[in-house]
Amino acid sequence: MAKDQAGKGGGGGKGGGPKGAGTHKGAKKGEAVEAVAPVGVPRLKQMYDEQVRPKVAEKFGLSNRMAQPRLEKITINVNMGRHLDGGKLPANIKQTVTNTITAISAQKPILIQSKKSVSNFKLRAGMDSASMVTMRRQRMWHFLDRFIHLATPRIKDFRGLPAKAFDRQGNFSVGLNEQGVFPEINMAEVDFTHGMNINFVFSNSTPELSRFVLEQLGMPFQKADEK
Repeated sequence: MAKDQAGKGGGGGKGGGPKGAGTHKGAKKGEAVEAVAPVGVPRLKQMYDEQVRPKVAEKFGLSNRMAQPRLEKITINVNMGRHLDGGKLPANIKQTVTNTITAISAQKPILIQSKKSVSNFKLRAGMDSASMVTMRRQRMWHFLDRFIHLATPRIKDFRGLPAKAFDRQGNFSVGLNEQGVFPEINMAEVDFTHGMNINFVFSNSTPELSRFVLEQLGMPFQKADEK
């Protein structure tokens, strides 16, 4: 049922999705998607300031707001190196990935070029190998809201996100196998399926602090008794 409910809501509005979430103008197959900035005050930002901060101060003794953990940015990265053909990236691959990232982040991504040549992978320095976007402020909070409440319930055989995927600075990383978990993506209009890596970058944090903050915001982590 969660999957059906999540599928009803798009980037924002009437389908049960987060209010004020970003939307994108529709485009035919192969055409570019136009990014449209989200509107409204992010509800998770309000929740963090009004409810999560006091809990962090109480549990960890961090009454100084400047010393409390803070979500700085969220990055999305899609590797396209495996699609290189004769040293070039096919136009449809590049357009599909660009449209996906633009639709789910409401922001235009940048192309990342390889820094080194790797003969085994037929990769040369300077080739387009990945696409990346960095979200901050309102776009970041709106994306987090949609990721928690709309995307994760649509993941196939979902049993929770890995609770140990934190680095020593408290940054959290998660990988997705397909872009179709986001309601903004119509899989009937894409050329191929691709995954992505999503990184949640914190400041003034530790793995314990970051997990506590994300749990309070509703991030569905895997339970200890589940494999």
